[in-house]
Amino acid sequence: MSEPVFQVIARRWRPRRFDELVGQEHIVRTLRNALTTKQLAHAYLFVGPRGTGKTTTARILAKALNCGKETGPDFSVDDPVCHEIEQGNCLDVIEIDAASNRSIDDAKKIREECQFPPVNCRFKIFIIDEVHQLTKDAFNTLLKTLEEPPAWVKFILATTEADKVLPTITSRCQRLEFHPIAEEVIAAQLARIVKADGVQAEPAALNAIARIANGGMRDSQSILDQVISFSGKKITEVDVLSIYGLASAQQISDLAKGIAQSDAKLVIALCDKFHAEGRDLMRVMNDLQLLVRSAVLDAVKQGGNSAHLGAPLTTEKLVSFLECLQSSEQGIRYGLSPRANFEVTLLKAIEQCKTRPIDHLIKDVAAAAARLPRESGQKKINSSQPPPAVEAPPEPAKVAPLESTVAEVDIDEDQTSVTELLSTDDAGIIIDEKISDYKFEIPAGPATRPVESAKPLFPGDKDFDAAVKAMPQGLKDKLKETLGAEFTSLRSVSADKLHRPQS
Repeated sequence: MSEPVFQVIARRWRPRRFDELVGQEHIVRTLRNALTTKQLAHAYLFVGPRGTGKTTTARILAKALNCGKETGPDFSVDDPVCHEIEQGNCLDVIEIDAASNRSIDDAKKIREECQFPPVNCRFKIFIIDEVHQLTKDAFNTLLKTLEEPPAWVKFILATTEADKVLPTITSRCQRLEFHPIAEEVIAAQLARIVKADGVQAEPAALNAIARIANGGMRDSQSILDQVISFSGKKITEVDVLSIYGLASAQQISDLAKGIAQSDAKLVIALCDKFHAEGRDLMRVMNDLQLLVRSAVLDAVKQGGNSAHLGAPLTTEKLVSFLECLQSSEQGIRYGLSPRANFEVTLLKAIEQCKTRPIDHLIKDVAAAAARLPRESGQKKINSSQPPPAVEAPPEPAKVAPLESTVAEVDIDEDQTSVTELLSTDDAGIIIDEKISDYKFEIPAGPATRPVESAKPLFPGDKDFDAAVKAMPQGLKDKLKETLGAEFTSLRSVSADKLHRPQS
């Protein structure tokens, strides 16, 4: 007597009734109501990712139409017709793989078979899987038949790429969207499977399998089969991670925490560990992005700040963090050195978490400037600390006092510096036409410069040093602290150049 043939979990646990479908409740409700009210469409288009139940649902619908004395959602799986459909032996339920039967001749055969009534069932049902693989001519051959088929014919088309199906085909079908199945739903189903099969599995191991499956129930069951072959009757999280090159949830959390806290040593140490353990860097990057995304959502809910990653970060910094990870995916996937690109990406992410947005810097500098004294010796406005003493500048020959001084700050992605110190009678904050050039008023008093000089002055010139020295020390400290600014040249600018032209 021969031993029974082994069947993989995906086949043994394939749903046989509507009640056994997992994660597609909206599909089940739609089809059950249509069967109950006898309002079934003549053609359905099932759309969704792989392994989410499209073909399985098509078979269940075929059973509901043909099993028992009458059509209905609650049929008996012991009906002989149901057994024939499950085994693929039913003459009136025809499954076609469009990937290998995609030509116009194959479409003509389908059209000819529609003219003959069913042999043993109420309906002749055509289940065409991966229908997007049909050629344009094959699609056009089926147009008329798909629009007005005989009363005994039903079409069920399934595809993972709905955008490749001709609009003229889609418009003739009732479209049902199959969603990726949630990880917790997949993990719960896997727990039922291992319990029924007598396998012990850690919950963390099942969660890891669900994470790898990426929303596909069939994928998760195939992975479970492989893990059982590797581990036997006892499955641990370590086994799952080692087989598929995943980093643990704790490692991903530590990596995000190291970036948020600007701990470059911890980040590099984790990168070395990932490399030594053979972890898939793209999977690590994907898991890290999901964690940062959850932190962004938490920051939005909390009003602009979140400590979800282990250190308080604003929404702007978290978004910059996430954009940095997303922009580096191609380099990690296709670069000559994925490891080096991965490490550089994480170090860039650390800098993104430390960087302040430019508009915030401008607001801070403007606020600091508004509190500085207007005249020498005057106290700061609304300031709890007295300003540092300012030495009186030496009086250069042939100079004229000006009412205010304006600094032009040239800011780009690589460096921040104050490039020019300008003099004007105008007041206020000015933003140049270029977004990288910002000008703001320094409402300080006794800045002076030679009247007759039209040439730029540079450090080392007597007049340049006198003008810079005349600036309030508090403002210079603020510029140095927030922008890392240095004064590199001095020239004269007319007041009208500081105004943005009206658009």
